[in-house]
Amino acid sequence: MSNTLMEPPVQESLQPQPGAPDNWKRFFTFSTDHKVIGIQYIVTAFVFFLFAGLLAMIMRGELLTPESDLVDRTVYNGLFTMHGTLMLFLWTFPMLSGLANYLVPLQIGARDMAFPRLNAVAFWLVPVFGIILTVSFFVPGGPSQSGWWAYPPVSLQNPTGNLINGQFLWLVAVALSGVSSIMGAVNIVTTIIRMRAPGMGWFKMPVFCWTVLSAQLIQLFGLPALTAGAVMLLFDLTVGTSFFNPELGGDPVLYQHFFWFYSHPAVYVIILPIFGVFSEVFPVYARKPLFGYPVVAVSSLIITALGAVVWVHHMFASGTPGWMRMLFMFSTMTISVPTGIKVFAWVATVWGGKIRLNTPMLFALGGLIMWVFAGITGITLGSVPFDIHVNNTYYVVGHFHYVVYGAVVMGFYAAIYHWFPKMTGRMYYEGLGQLHFVLTFIGANLNFFPMHPVGLMGMPRRVASYDPEFAFWNVLASMGAFLLGVSTLPFLLNVLSSWARGPKAGDNPWRAIGLEWMVSSPPPHENFDEIPVVVSAPYGYGGDEPLVASEPEKELVGEYS
Repeated sequence: MSNTLMEPPVQESLQPQPGAPDNWKRFFTFSTDHKVIGIQYIVTAFVFFLFAGLLAMIMRGELLTPESDLVDRTVYNGLFTMHGTLMLFLWTFPMLSGLANYLVPLQIGARDMAFPRLNAVAFWLVPVFGIILTVSFFVPGGPSQSGWWAYPPVSLQNPTGNLINGQFLWLVAVALSGVSSIMGAVNIVTTIIRMRAPGMGWFKMPVFCWTVLSAQLIQLFGLPALTAGAVMLLFDLTVGTSFFNPELGGDPVLYQHFFWFYSHPAVYVIILPIFGVFSEVFPVYARKPLFGYPVVAVSSLIITALGAVVWVHHMFASGTPGWMRMLFMFSTMTISVPTGIKVFAWVATVWGGKIRLNTPMLFALGGLIMWVFAGITGITLGSVPFDIHVNNTYYVVGHFHYVVYGAVVMGFYAAIYHWFPKMTGRMYYEGLGQLHFVLTFIGANLNFFPMHPVGLMGMPRRVASYDPEFAFWNVLASMGAFLLGVSTLPFLLNVLSSWARGPKAGDNPWRAIGLEWMVSSPPPHENFDEIPVVVSAPYGYGGDEPLVASEPEKELVGEYS
């Protein structure tokens, strides 16, 4: 196909390739190569993902029976808090940073990120605050009772009397996480705005870059609120200020506003790049252009704007005035419109296509199915009467996990399998990949669907023991959790063995369209021997228009300087 070729052809770089098996030591250095940093993020995130998943399996083991008979109740609460915090701050955010770091410069025709050293510093903060966060679980006075949201006044209690306790370490870790993410957001936004290849206007940019840009804009305007709230809470806990302490005239509900002003838009920080993954995967394996590309791209920015005015729906039960409830119920319902546009576009893209059910496509389809279900339950939670009825029950937990596991983790797996040949220069084993999908899809639905009926029945979350009437649904959920744990085994076997000795991958094994597929696998040190000049929009499957300019066309467009 003419639109998958770059002229002149890319020559083999003499620089070391970051994915080469004999070059693994580079992943343990302070590298400024965006591809090395991207893989560092991804691997680090998976380590914490496995640890947080182990904590979840212990909790589901406790919930196999109505009695509290596996771990102490206080330990159970600590497991609950640490599982949620690790999954958010050390799995989803670093994983997304890894994908963005690796793919964005390649997709926009840049040699690296705008600020390579800042990029490296942002990554190396991750293991630092990851260790601090993990240690907080084992230090007396840990964040077991306050939950992953750390609401005061519970989070201000200091039963140990020591300045350095578990809650202190937890807050320090969250604050460092915010600093790292803000650094990354500044870098990514600058890179996309200032470093696109010649000819790559906004509507010639891949949707993945649109979604990453939209997500990082949320980080820039929302994350300072959470970081500031964590620092203020840290001052209340250590030096006796009274920002949120009601005994000293503080306002604990103010902290909830700080927390949710970012932490609900954070859901869009997480899901928007996954929308980008879906938009990249579906056209490749359906062999069709992305339906409604300009509208799909702009809808990401609409979600970013509306995401700034939905946070109070988490506080309907916090004494929120009636007029405010109605306002934020309306905004919550409204944000489903641009999301629905994306779903419609993906279905239209797949419909009538020459579908190849490779592992990336399976995970993308599975993630789309689970996202639609999560969207339906999300609309119900946006309704004030229903939200108050199921407040603090397992219905909320089930909805949230359909988002963060059903859609986000499935999207992560789709991305890993899709770009694995590009990252490593090796092909994964398709049979193991499909086994991984089957186990994950069944396990996720078996784990998270029962949380909805048991929540409607009134079972509260964060409890180690419960009424026997909830036992049937909890046993099903626990079986699903154990199956999810097993599902990671074929994945780990696949990626480790494939990376070490899998079949060598060509530069473009999927016959995809995009600048990242026009360089070697893995890419050379600075990505492009010569910066390409883009002349057409992406996703042109079936068309004759090339993606990049030939040598005579470059003279008309203008050389890159």
